[in-house]
Amino acid sequence: MGAGIAQLEGYYFSAALSCTFLVSCLLFSAFSRALREPYMDEIFHLPQAQRYCEGHFSLSQWDPMITTLPGLYLVSVGVVKPAHWIFGWSEHVVCSIGMLRFVNLLFSVGNFYLLYLLFRKVQPRNKAASSVQRILSTLTLAVFPTLYFFNFLYYTEAGSMFFMLFAYLMCLYGNHKTSALLGFCGFMFRQTNIIWAVFCAGNIIAQKLTEAWKTELQKKKEERLPFIKGPFSEFRKILQFLLAYSMSFKTLSMLVLLTWPYSLLVFVFCAFVIVNGGIVVGDRSSHEACLHFPQLFYFFSFTLFFSFPHLLSRSKIKTFFCLVWKRKFQFFMLTLVCLFLVWKFTYVHKYLLADNRHYTFYVWKRVFQRYEIMKYLLVPIYIFAGWSIADSLKSKSIFWNLMFFICLFMVTVPQKLLECRYFILPYVIYRLNIPLPPTSRLACELGCYAIVNFLTFYIFLNKTFQWPNSQDIQRFMW
Repeated sequence: MGAGIAQLEGYYFSAALSCTFLVSCLLFSAFSRALREPYMDEIFHLPQAQRYCEGHFSLSQWDPMITTLPGLYLVSVGVVKPAHWIFGWSEHVVCSIGMLRFVNLLFSVGNFYLLYLLFRKVQPRNKAASSVQRILSTLTLAVFPTLYFFNFLYYTEAGSMFFMLFAYLMCLYGNHKTSALLGFCGFMFRQTNIIWAVFCAGNIIAQKLTEAWKTELQKKKEERLPFIKGPFSEFRKILQFLLAYSMSFKTLSMLVLLTWPYSLLVFVFCAFVIVNGGIVVGDRSSHEACLHFPQLFYFFSFTLFFSFPHLLSRSKIKTFFCLVWKRKFQFFMLTLVCLFLVWKFTYVHKYLLADNRHYTFYVWKRVFQRYEIMKYLLVPIYIFAGWSIADSLKSKSIFWNLMFFICLFMVTVPQKLLECRYFILPYVIYRLNIPLPPTSRLACELGCYAIVNFLTFYIFLNKTFQWPNSQDIQRFMW
């Protein structure tokens, strides 16, 4: 019976992957016909990749406007160059815009498979229904609108996602040296991926802490020690446990032995920052770090919007209001803190105000910029979204949640520019780790993603416009 279900799941997976790749190839063809020339950031990425493809690797050939490391270009050369040797294709063909963009389509296939493997590893396989749920969850995340769109352009998103998902998978299987190596590859695509490599290390630490915490609770239960009551009692107990745990040489040495590959990666990253004089390579004027706390609130809103079938329900809203009523003082103080952070730490990047090709330009202009008070009125929604996200992760241990939210904070808050691309990887990691939702909710989520993708592609390909001082065709995108 079990073998039959596993075989059926394999058929479902093959069908889902094949259909997705077929649709992607058709969309890729439409993109290739419509976009004969580099678009947006491709004007930097594609010529640089073509220089690498021609064998020009010297620093003098580097475009100073590029702010990421050359991982995408190196992998692209490794993928397209063999076609020149095996099939005898000219360099003009193998280094063409279409061939380089196709590399990201190959990454998207890898991402589909990795998402499936991660769902099999992260989610328990204790019932037959979970097979359909895993396939639907994989398909849904594979066509997640902000990720899926960039599979068709020569951006770093697809490759960055591939290496970080692969690193996370290897970490979960306990192959930490391979995980750290893949984390380095992800870092070569985007420097902020170092945070998610650290998250892999944090995953190990959280697992060991959870095991020790369960042992501690069991010991107290057997000794029948009285439980301390109070609003912060749990927090105090965990803090005392962490302090005692960190003072043990035996446990610390065990953690160091387990996480040394990641520590070596962090050391390499620190050396890079010192030598480079910062995280960003190339043009740094538009990528200055700051304490942009509302970025966390934007991520909560982004997640609430794209995961509304799982995070928005009558029962959830009722539970939230009951909790607010029960802990009025705590929520009142939390609201004051959030209002203060919005007031003092909201930054508006020049690109957000100037570039009307991005959807975020219109969100900012028509929601935040129209009424000054709007950014404060949205604070209750931010709080609900944050609570709903945390509530959906309650199946994970307190230590896993702590590691995840620390990494989320570190990867979002320093970013001055509000851009949906920065939220893709944390969203996917979040979505991988919530319990498998019912099939009906997954179908609703998949249907909504399909509609959003259809509208996004239709607008991008058909609703073009021109700036007054330019003859170039402009298009709307994430």
